[in-house]
Amino acid sequence: MSRRREAAATAPAPRRRVGVISLGCAKNLVDTEVMLGHLDAAGWDVAADPEDAEVILVNTCAFIGPAREESIRTILEATECKKTGRVRRVVVAGCMVQRYRDELRRELPEVDAFIDLDELDRVADGVAGTSSTVSAPAPSALRVVIGPPRPASFLYDDRTPRVPSTPPWTAYVKIAEGCDHTCTFCAIPAFRGPFRSRRPSSVVREVELLAARGRVEINLIAQDSSHYGRDLGVADGLAGLLEALDEVDAVRWLRLHYLYPNTVTDRLIEAMARLDRVVKYVDIPLQHAHPAVLRRMQRGGSAERHMRLLDKFRAAMPDVALRTTLIVGFPGESEDEYDVLLDFVRGAGFDHLGAFTYSHEEGTAAAGLPDDVPDETKHARLDRLMDVQRSIAIARNRARVGRTVEVLAEGAHPETEHLLVGRMSTQAPGVDGQVLLNDGFARAGEIVRVELTDVAGYDLVGRIVDPAGA
Repeated sequence: MSRRREAAATAPAPRRRVGVISLGCAKNLVDTEVMLGHLDAAGWDVAADPEDAEVILVNTCAFIGPAREESIRTILEATECKKTGRVRRVVVAGCMVQRYRDELRRELPEVDAFIDLDELDRVADGVAGTSSTVSAPAPSALRVVIGPPRPASFLYDDRTPRVPSTPPWTAYVKIAEGCDHTCTFCAIPAFRGPFRSRRPSSVVREVELLAARGRVEINLIAQDSSHYGRDLGVADGLAGLLEALDEVDAVRWLRLHYLYPNTVTDRLIEAMARLDRVVKYVDIPLQHAHPAVLRRMQRGGSAERHMRLLDKFRAAMPDVALRTTLIVGFPGESEDEYDVLLDFVRGAGFDHLGAFTYSHEEGTAAAGLPDDVPDETKHARLDRLMDVQRSIAIARNRARVGRTVEVLAEGAHPETEHLLVGRMSTQAPGVDGQVLLNDGFARAGEIVRVELTDVAGYDLVGRIVDPAGA
């Protein structure tokens, strides 16, 4: 064999390209990153434009109706690319497959493979069309079907291949999977499965690995983070995990997402207040404030109990930022019940608030209740609620003007090169406001000190004073 032929024979095969579209929440994004890890190990690169790839992978969301509609629309757009471009296959993964496998197979024959939450490690088989689990009349209509529809049981760990898709200074770490609560409006336990915590050592090791690769901000996520460790027989497991993670020197900010009000303990609040790397940020979806609505949601609580819990956080952390999520228009919500919610929001003074209108979810207990709040009323209530919250958020931002705070710079503003953007520790990526930096320079991923000078709606304006470590 000639040297030229020998070189050609031993040269690595060219890497193929897959386009990846991840829909839904940050927990879903971690699943996407796990699939990216397996694809990378199998020799696939990610195309910047999915239409330029050989295969498009869509990781779907099935939380509520609008999310499912977005997933279906995205899948159909991806399959259209098979008619006009170089795309040869479309693979659909995630929550919708776990929840609606049979319906998707029947209604979307143009999709080449379906991958559920328990088979993320076989995504390369689905993308390449090499799975041994095939249901197809002919190779031209190759169908890869992986796993039966059932509540998921998979739980990734620090050894699981994973390629973060977030900017190189931040990452999400899922500390648990599934949910044990029986909220009447939520179908997540039916397809995500029961609550199951990762081992603390696994979480710490993953955070250490991410920090070694330059991640200075870690966002800890789960369906109910404050429930962490209870399935392992560990009381106050989240407080203990935070104490262990606070020892990872390279991490600057640790942020908690999705605390459940009934599982928050005094020790957790104390740990959040005491630990330096844990940012003073509380993300606690409360859903409503009227006790009758909360009973119908099978959550319990009231405006008074909620307020006592928020007061505990504020007493322990005077500069804490509070975020919540609320539902308006739940079955039976009267004007009086809605007014209690509105008064609660006025009194609570949330820094950040998200809300959505109720819609029936099949398979949930609330789906058996009459959806008796007209859509027009739901949307009017949502608009009124968000108007109230906007005024509160702007007022809280105005109170911050004149302070000097740490800001994580994230590069140029997407609409103008004359501004940089960043976030305070009390602003989570993608869901809260930003800080617009109109004076000074910082590299993306650098934490700098910023004097806040003005308010721009939900955002703040500031000038860089000096690097945080100076």
